[in-house]
Amino acid sequence: MLKTPSPTTPLPSGHAEGVSNDEFRAAMSRLAAGVVLVTAQEPPLDPDDPHAPGVEDVGMTATAFLSVSLDPPLVMVSLREGARMDDLLAEQPLWAVSVLAESQRHIAGRFAMKGRISDRLLFEDIPYRRGEVTGAPLVGGALATLECRTEQRVAAGDHTLVIGRVLTAHVPSAEGGPLLYFRGRYRQLG
Repeated sequence: MLKTPSPTTPLPSGHAEGVSNDEFRAAMSRLAAGVVLVTAQEPPLDPDDPHAPGVEDVGMTATAFLSVSLDPPLVMVSLREGARMDDLLAEQPLWAVSVLAESQRHIAGRFAMKGRISDRLLFEDIPYRRGEVTGAPLVGGALATLECRTEQRVAAGDHTLVIGRVLTAHVPSAEGGPLLYFRGRYRQLG
């Protein structure tokens, strides 16, 4: 008789259910996801410096973003617990999303880098406008832009699910296809 571990017995993978991080990551990499840039404004890092900007722009590439509800209009983004954006949105309820076009792979890569330079420098050569409600950067040439206010934060494993009410929604560009993330790489349709 084949003996299988009980569901509560931790396996060598470290997960009681039996799936390792690598197995889970490999399986989920087969799900194509749209790529967005989540942005928000942070209070000045050095409020005593008269030459410091009044606010700091912060950006983060995300692929775990989706529509939640039409009435009221709600969206959700999944943020790694303790990430800079997670910490910021715990304090700052206003944020924005730019749905990236296939030609904006460089923007996605830039804001996904670990140990990257300051966000101020990352925004320097990217065309954007400020959101009318949030003041957050909205990327020029994006397929769609949304401005949101956090309605709910839900702890989910090592991530926080941030559900936001959509305050503005625009479709500034009908040109080009979406930027996708599939099997660990940025892709485009076709």
